[in-house]
Amino acid sequence: MSGLPFSLDSAGGARLEAYLYAHIPLVRYMQVQVSACDATGLTLTAPLAANINHQSSAFGGSLASLAVLAGWGLLWLAQDHGRSTNIVVRDMHMEFLHPVNGGLRATCALPTTAAWEKFTATLIRRRKARLELRIEIICDAVLCARCTGLFVAYHETAGGG
Repeated sequence: MSGLPFSLDSAGGARLEAYLYAHIPLVRYMQVQVSACDATGLTLTAPLAANINHQSSAFGGSLASLAVLAGWGLLWLAQDHGRSTNIVVRDMHMEFLHPVNGGLRATCALPTTAAWEKFTATLIRRRKARLELRIEIICDAVLCARCTGLFVAYHETAGGG
């Protein structure tokens, strides 16, 4: 058990996948799928064929996009499917360690309980908060890339401003 006040499950994963396909056209082209949504975090996958580069490995832009989608998606799920919260990526750092020569797989681990509590307290108090999330790209049990993303969630003020 994560100790966090939310849980991830396959129903949430299905809602996230439907939302991504309906609202982010790139997801359709990349053929992104939610492959795991559970107590360890969120994992998104995409086939190599739809994300291949000129060297027959995964395109770096596809890897970065999948990493951002995994972080953003985890926060979307944790924030009651984004119903009253806007979520954006503020900053990301990506390290490419090895070529991805198979299917793309990005896993965003749950934040620590302390980080989550600080994030939610700040969001309640200031209507805006940031949370650093870590995402790993793994292919054939090899860590191929890692991403640190700083995500911001905010509530719009009354009147949309």
